[in-house]
Amino acid sequence: MRKLDGKVAVITGAGAGIGRAIALLFAREGAQVCSADLILARAEETAQAIAQEGGQAIAVQVDVSQRSSVQALAQQVIARFGRVDILCNNAGIGHIG
Repeated sequence: MRKLDGKVAVITGAGAGIGRAIALLFAREGAQVCSADLILARAEETAQAIAQEGGQAIAVQVDVSQRSSVQALAQQVIARFGRVDILCNNAGIGHIG
């Protein structure tokens, strides 16, 4: 049994870098993954990589700076998987000034 079998994980910023690595690792450990990113195509690439390794994943576009976008993300995950066990808030918002 893998460490995350039966768990549902949502990773923001999953389209590249650390977020993508986390999504792939969680999937390899058995989690069903929601790959969420501001750029949908990147989220889809991560979800496809997970599927190619035999995992389960969905891709969702999210803008973590917008409450309505985050609420829509939550609704999509609950509709698909029924719950969230792990939330990795990897996406960041940077302000210069």
